[in-house]
Amino acid sequence: MRLFACIILLLPFFATAQTIEKTKELPKSVKWYESISIRGYSQIRYNRLLETNPNLNCEQCDRSWGDNGGFFMRRMRVIFFGQIGPKVYFYVQPDFASSAASDRLHFGQIRDAYFDIGLDNDNEFRLRIGQSKVPYGFENMQSSQNRIPLDRNDALNSAVANERDIGVFFYWAPKEKRKLFSSLVSEGLKGSGDYGMFAFGLYNGQTANSPELNNKLHAVTRFSYPMLVGKQIVEMGIQAYKGQFVIPRSNLSAGVKYKPDLNYTDERVAASVILYPKPFGIQAEYNVGRGPAFNKQTDSIEVQSLNGGYIMLSYLKRFSRQTLIPFVRYQQYNGGKKHERDARSYNVKELEIGAEWQINKNFELVVNYTLSNRRYEDYILQNNLQKGNLLRIQAQVNF
Repeated sequence: MRLFACIILLLPFFATAQTIEKTKELPKSVKWYESISIRGYSQIRYNRLLETNPNLNCEQCDRSWGDNGGFFMRRMRVIFFGQIGPKVYFYVQPDFASSAASDRLHFGQIRDAYFDIGLDNDNEFRLRIGQSKVPYGFENMQSSQNRIPLDRNDALNSAVANERDIGVFFYWAPKEKRKLFSSLVSEGLKGSGDYGMFAFGLYNGQTANSPELNNKLHAVTRFSYPMLVGKQIVEMGIQAYKGQFVIPRSNLSAGVKYKPDLNYTDERVAASVILYPKPFGIQAEYNVGRGPAFNKQTDSIEVQSLNGGYIMLSYLKRFSRQTLIPFVRYQQYNGGKKHERDARSYNVKELEIGAEWQINKNFELVVNYTLSNRRYEDYILQNNLQKGNLLRIQAQVNF
């Protein structure tokens, strides 16, 4: 009886010990805030060396081109991101080098603010909701942190100012292709990131950080396929979008003629071919379409055809834990830029020769010699042809 009584008295202690042991075996649940990561980068430029024409400007490229341009903070970005649930991913990227006005620099502004919702267990199918990049063009999808040339090409970048807008985008790619998209960035091969093999989206169409000005959404679709060819990786893509763009009244010059409702057809289609640098690389894109553009013959903003693209050759060389990527890029564009004053009309021919030197993972330099021939005209700037050369330098810190 005494033995039985002792066993009864000790049972709670055995139960407690087993509970403690089981607790030790249970995996620790990860809190949502433990899944958040922070990174960023900053770019400082100087564009005035060997300059031959201080009247040569590039509003879309870099507003420190030309007269009165000095040292310029092109970007200062801090990125917050994380997989906060099995099917929920978030990404927020403000830029603290935005310009509120021509004489006011370094304001904070949202670039990206979106979340991805997985539609299956492997997140091969997902919805992206918020302000993010519009899936149109390979170089537009590339982060400026990874892109080799200092600025995106005029031809495709004129489709979407700052590459972004608010909307809902559907992306699909198998797991193995998602891993490949990711590795093309992580291995320093200048990939565009994971925007799926197939994309379809609806968005406002007025570009990033701009209010919607009509009740008509833009639609975009893109198909991109990366594949191994021997030791090389080749990616081919096709993309298109269509909508009605509204010229903001703040972008109209007094005296220019325009449609009463300011709604203009805005549609394009583009093709992309990329041979990733292993070690030789080729990158080429071309687009055609229609959109608003200034016509100096009638002093009017009209729907006109547009076309243009670029081709870039590069070579990637790694040595002593450093990377050197010399490149040459030629671009041309003939058409309007809907987001500039009076949908400014452009005719661009430009050659760039340069190199990116990654001294270590945290610091890199880009030197770029530009030979530019730009005709850009609006109601005030008519018969404006500017030719010139300049040497451009950028220091970039990654953290």
